[in-house]
Amino acid sequence: MKALLVIDVQNDFVPGGALAVPAGDEVIPLLNELQPHFDLVVATQDWHPHHHKSFASSHAGHQPFDVVKLHGADQVLWPDHCEQGTAGADLHKDLVTNKIEAIFRKGTDPEIDSYSGFFDNGHQKSTGLADYLRGKGINQVYVAGLAGDYCVYFTAKDALQEGFDTFLIEDASRPIDPEGFEKAKEDLQRLGGKVVQSSDLLNSSAT
Repeated sequence: MKALLVIDVQNDFVPGGALAVPAGDEVIPLLNELQPHFDLVVATQDWHPHHHKSFASSHAGHQPFDVVKLHGADQVLWPDHCEQGTAGADLHKDLVTNKIEAIFRKGTDPEIDSYSGFFDNGHQKSTGLADYLRGKGINQVYVAGLAGDYCVYFTAKDALQEGFDTFLIEDASRPIDPEGFEKAKEDLQRLGGKVVQSSDLLNSSAT
């Protein structure tokens, strides 16, 4: 049983958004085309409270993309983005959502960031995604969306740790930093994950 995890395809992450991923909107048609080829489709959504500690605006004297220590871990400071209830946090209007069975929201704790759809960055709290997937009989997880070098990467990494056969769909993801994405893909492959293209799935019987 195969699941597609659609990661953070939200208005703030596409061109024109508060934290735009270059060409982020280009993944949407591919994700729409891929969805019917899976037994289950699940989405994640960044869902930050106002004044989240990952926001540069919450740290006097700091600018977006500075790195600080937050609870002992390195934290990239981001522009304010995906605040709960704002249009920027909404899933993009062009993303087909009628096959998405569940949406897992993350980054809701103001004290800690959550790149992964499975856990916060400190691995203190689970979102419940792993148990949900197991309850649906899923053993293969395909991860795609935004941003490839952050939330897609960390979600795929946690999927591997949780024991799922894990695939990153490269051309249905876009990174903030291409060099960081190359390192992320290498790391996932080192951990046992696979990097695939959407054509590998669309041209085979992925159902």
